[in-house]
Amino acid sequence: MRNQLNMSRRAARQLTSRVLKVGVSLMFAAVLSACANYAGIYSDQKTADPQQYAIQQSIPAEQGHWPAADWADQFGDAQLKALIDEALKASPTIDEARSRVAAASAYSETAKASTMPRVDASYSLTRQLYSGTAVVPPPYGGSWQTENKGLLSASYDLDLWGKNREALKAAISQLQASEADAEVVKLTLTTSIARTYNQLARLYVLRDIAQQEIAQREQIDSITAGRIATGLDTEVERKTAQANLATSRAALKALDGQILSTRYEIAALLGAGPDRGLQIARPALGIGDEVRLPDNLPADLVSRRPDIVAARWRVDAMTHDVKEAKAEFYPDINLSAAIGLDAFGFGRFLTAASRTASVGPAIHLPIFDAGALRAQLKGRYADFDYAVATYNQTLLTALSEVATQLADVRSTDSQLVDAQTAQDAGRKADQLAVIQYRAGLTNQLTVLNADMNALSADQTVANLRMNRRDQQIALASALGGGYSDRSSSNPNPASAAVSRADDVAAR
Repeated sequence: MRNQLNMSRRAARQLTSRVLKVGVSLMFAAVLSACANYAGIYSDQKTADPQQYAIQQSIPAEQGHWPAADWADQFGDAQLKALIDEALKASPTIDEARSRVAAASAYSETAKASTMPRVDASYSLTRQLYSGTAVVPPPYGGSWQTENKGLLSASYDLDLWGKNREALKAAISQLQASEADAEVVKLTLTTSIARTYNQLARLYVLRDIAQQEIAQREQIDSITAGRIATGLDTEVERKTAQANLATSRAALKALDGQILSTRYEIAALLGAGPDRGLQIARPALGIGDEVRLPDNLPADLVSRRPDIVAARWRVDAMTHDVKEAKAEFYPDINLSAAIGLDAFGFGRFLTAASRTASVGPAIHLPIFDAGALRAQLKGRYADFDYAVATYNQTLLTALSEVATQLADVRSTDSQLVDAQTAQDAGRKADQLAVIQYRAGLTNQLTVLNADMNALSADQTVANLRMNRRDQQIALASALGGGYSDRSSSNPNPASAAVSRADDVAAR
């Protein structure tokens, strides 16, 4: 009978144990099913492959060379090189870019710190009146006590799901993007100086033409005065000649004003005061190198243009941000330990009896957060999609700029051939008209028409030559201006998008 009773008790205990295990398992499964998850949140956006764009006709391979870092030296003007060097040292724009890089570097150091163990030391002294009816019993309860407490503590986040590591990778990619942005600023500044300097050269050439025009019209005025004395012309022709001469002198003064304002513009680009512009000598720019595009341009352009490199690094950073946000759905396990001394009063503070210690893990599992984590992940994916779209647009813009500048250079070369022919004919016609006017074989109107045509032809050739150099500078900039991405962890833009299969997987 007693054996049967014992067997019944053992069976009851086994049944109870099984029921408890099943209950705990069901409760644990219910908790997991109620946990926050990222099912259904994903992105199918991908960065564009530069080879997918049709460029063979617009951007042909010409066996040329990529611009070197000293691409401005091709024009043979030592002053231009000196101005660029000065700007890179003193311009506030460069200082701003350096500050942004320093900020990104500091943020990456902060992210790195979160992946390492942390050790802290603390000491506190508290004078407190303890309640006589609470936790602390007499004789301390109901009396004033001085508590001394010193602790040495350490903690370490196991980072089982890689949240902190992904945050560090994102910060490093953002740093790389900031460094590429600084190169964009440098390229923009050097290009602006070179193009503005070329504009100064243009104005000086147009000023030379204006001076020649003044000398020509002074000659016409003198001839007209002689013809009036012989009765061949009247005061009408004299006043017309004088009006044209005054117009030419006014045009010369307008050019002088533009030259002065352009000097001031260059000084501002240098990060200097306006007086610095007054010290700039007349430019002595040469023709420059032959314009030929390098081979394999679309594929190599993604590492030669700093703006494309910066956009690509931001895509990489957003990829890691997405992974970090997904890791937030999983449990955090943090190990912590502390050792120290804790005592009432000063006499026993440094004794063995005052020792205190603690050690143990802390686990955090998100169960219900009203959709905060899902909303955060959706935001990260939106940032990722924006970064991908920005990269794709930057690549398209770069290809368009290269094609446009190349087309402009070729068009200007073609126009120069006809413009120089027109210039030669215009000069000869102007000379013949003056000779005939002096000999009394033609009237002043013919001379003025020939003079205007010659002036227009000279200005057209001068502007085309300066346009050609400006387009050549712009093409060097469109090809990256000598920049090359040499980062050791260069991300592959074709694989930057987050895998959809990984995104739809729920925990």
